[in-house]
Amino acid sequence: MIFGTRVPRLRLIILALVLLAQVYLFVRIRRAILSSSRSDRFKSRAIGLVGAAIGLLFALNAFLVFIYIPWVYPPLAAQIGLFYPVAAWTFGSLFSALLLFLTRVAGRLWRMVGRTAHAPVNPGRRRFLQSGVGGLAAAPILLSGYGAAYASKTYDVEELTLPFGRSLRVVQLSDIHAGIYMNREEMRRYADQVIALRPDLFVLTGDFISNSMAFLPGCVEEMARVRARYGTFATLGNHEHMWGTVGEIPAIFRQHRIQLLTNAHTVIRTEQGPFAVAGIDDLVFGQPDIEAALRGLDPTIPTLLLSHHPEIFPQAAARGIPLTLSGHYHGGQVKLSLPGGDLSLAHLWTPYPVGLYRINASHLYVSRGIGTTFTPVRLNAPPEVTLFHLT
Repeated sequence: MIFGTRVPRLRLIILALVLLAQVYLFVRIRRAILSSSRSDRFKSRAIGLVGAAIGLLFALNAFLVFIYIPWVYPPLAAQIGLFYPVAAWTFGSLFSALLLFLTRVAGRLWRMVGRTAHAPVNPGRRRFLQSGVGGLAAAPILLSGYGAAYASKTYDVEELTLPFGRSLRVVQLSDIHAGIYMNREEMRRYADQVIALRPDLFVLTGDFISNSMAFLPGCVEEMARVRARYGTFATLGNHEHMWGTVGEIPAIFRQHRIQLLTNAHTVIRTEQGPFAVAGIDDLVFGQPDIEAALRGLDPTIPTLLLSHHPEIFPQAAARGIPLTLSGHYHGGQVKLSLPGGDLSLAHLWTPYPVGLYRINASHLYVSRGIGTTFTPVRLNAPPEVTLFHLT
């Protein structure tokens, strides 16, 4: 399957880009220090301090993202004082390095065309331009801090009305990513919001954990606080396969009375007639089987399909499934809204990055989710709790 080789490669590419950005920033800062009028001793110590700081920040972020942290739900002080500053610096520095590189290239091109070849050097103007470039380079880091501290903590309640054949209130949460950036207090806040929406059906579309099974029991326990009329149903995401112990996961869900649907379905009887909820395994690291998920199901019964990845949608539509719910892409997580449309890694990666899609009478909705991956930064893609009014 084509998805299987993409995700690990993407993680390595991002890590390599971040490392390259750190090296480039160090080179630029070192050059600025050497050009100052301070003593050689000061310059040597300053360069060593900057190098050590950048190296430590990079190592800490790589550790937080790729390696299990044996600290389940650290206190707010640790998040504010350690985890979030490291993440904000690492993510912001990627774009700071890019801006510095582009301004340097632009400056060289400007000189190459000869427009400033005969202009006298103005030290004051040079210092002004250098200050402006420095301020521009600092902007992404400040914006990254905002995205981590505020934008990732506020959320929207999205409401949609869609045809289904049964009148139901369905609430979806996706991509919780329980871990050091999504503690139990945050998950409890989301669960309280779901409870307040009074769903007939509560569905969870994968990626419950960030990078360790240690976070799963608390996550499932918080989600189990929701008592929907027709129950709570879940399907697995890629992070459960990448970081979890898949054989142990079903027992945790059963313990908290959440039905985990892995290539399976269940039929729910109502006064309006029956409907079905089906779920498939993760498209990337799991063993998805939509045929097994629908086997034995009366095709006249309206079916809600849960799939962490949305790329199953054409197959679901071909089988007449009226509604598929997915997540995975976090709405891009960091998204630019341009005149020609939205731009993010997700928008470059998939035809279904976020929102509502339709093929004939079938609909797909891709949630922005509530958690984050790689970095706790969200920009222009706030977390969401989704309420569907099905008719």
